Amino acid sequence: MTIGSMIEITDTRDPRIGVFLNQKDAWLRAAHNPEASESENPDHGRFIAEGVLVVEHLLDSRFPVESLFVSRSRVAGVEDLLRRVPESVPIYVSDQSVMDEIVGFPIHRGLLACGKRLPNPDPIELAKASRALIVLEDLSNHDNVGSVFRSAAALGGSGVGVLLSARCCDPLYRKSLRVSMGHALKVPFAVCEDLPALMPSLHEQGFVSLALTPDAGAEPLSLHANGEIDRSVLCFGAEGPGLTERLMQAVSHRVCIPMASNVDSLNIAVAAAVTMYACLEPSRSEPDTHE
Repeated sequence: MTIGSMIEITDTRDPRIGVFLNQKDAWLRAAHNPEASESENPDHGRFIAEGVLVVEHLLDSRFPVESLFVSRSRVAGVEDLLRRVPESVPIYVSDQSVMDEIVGFPIHRGLLACGKRLPNPDPIELAKASRALIVLEDLSNHDNVGSVFRSAAALGGSGVGVLLSARCCDPLYRKSLRVSMGHALKVPFAVCEDLPALMPSLHEQGFVSLALTPDAGAEPLSLHANGEIDRSVLCFGAEGPGLTERLMQAVSHRVCIPMASNVDSLNIAVAAAVTMYACLEPSRSEPDTHE
């Protein structure tokens, strides 16, 4: 691939790369196509993928790719990836200094892609298609959300979905995506407005739900490990407040990870990984991300 086959950007105010112009995640999430009505061409916002690995996952995911932006010095090193980009997707290229000015900070990875968001899936339908679910209630740290998605991909694999409360961090925000190593693009997820109210429906589908708590009076996690549960729902709350009492009341079991007496809790990302390792059997097959 030569520079001539891509679109050269020399002006930092070029409207074609406006989506990369120092934009914040919240603006990208809310950005809609002003030229189309919702009924004609619904637009659910955008997100930015950064770096080779995350962009590769984007190209393999169910999410449409709107455009790519690469620094001239990185073109040779990512040529194989660029050849995979659909012909209809523009690839913009610029000098590193121009790219840094457009993005608003030194972009050392030299590669960005703009993805298009999809409608929020129905949580019930996601549950029907899943053999296990991870529930995240009101997590406020993007690193933790990204880490949970990475663990879900590694320790669960195909058939594991994630349900997030409406107040939970967005897994498609740039930092979450980066920490997840792009797996937030491949592990299916849905936002649920009322997680406690959803629990009875999950139980009717045959799921058994576990609420993780540091309470030493809770059942030890080991009672439900090593395949004891066919379809599990593993629930995790924010560090500090933990799960809400409404959700704790709605689950099948309250469980804890036994630990030394002088330590009261684990980081949520670590606790989630330990729980998934104990309760999930990792699938070796690649999930179908295009449904």
